[in-house]
Amino acid sequence: MNIKLKLGQLEELPIMVLAISPLMLIPPLASAQTSSSPIPALPPLQIELLQPDAPPPPPGVITAHTISQSGIATPSLWWAEDQFDEFGGKLLTNWIAYPDTNRIDLVVSRQPWTLLDYLARYSFVNRFGTVARGYKYDVRVFNDQAGLLATYTCNYTQDQPDCQLFIFDTLGQDSLPVPR
Repeated sequence: MNIKLKLGQLEELPIMVLAISPLMLIPPLASAQTSSSPIPALPPLQIELLQPDAPPPPPGVITAHTISQSGIATPSLWWAEDQFDEFGGKLLTNWIAYPDTNRIDLVVSRQPWTLLDYLARYSFVNRFGTVARGYKYDVRVFNDQAGLLATYTCNYTQDQPDCQLFIFDTLGQDSLPVPR
């Protein structure tokens, strides 16, 4: 299909295109969604519970070294720790679970963590977050100096949990600032 325009009609064409173009760039309002995922928990890591000479944790708090006399402690991360911990068990050094707040704090060794690229860090947090989600727990990842490295938080009030994973840079900001 060939369209021939006269010189006078050509001057009107840009105005017509400009009048249509902005409308095509505006997305429909019905597609806008807001996330209902909760904000990660704010309490600092209780690193004193992880010291080698620390007394047993308070009732209701579970660490990687907690042994239950009656059965498997819930949540149970021992299998996940064996399956997902890269570097021959040297990445994940410890963890604490807080059943009263449905939160798990993972502690990783700084050196192996820094060797992981963004996708490997994401994979590590996602794997543990998926296991924790089965127990309806959120996950925070810290280094051995109690610096927050990543979070995996969910809103469990829906049939399908709405979860978000953040990997933080050294300044504590999301290292992949992409609109969610």
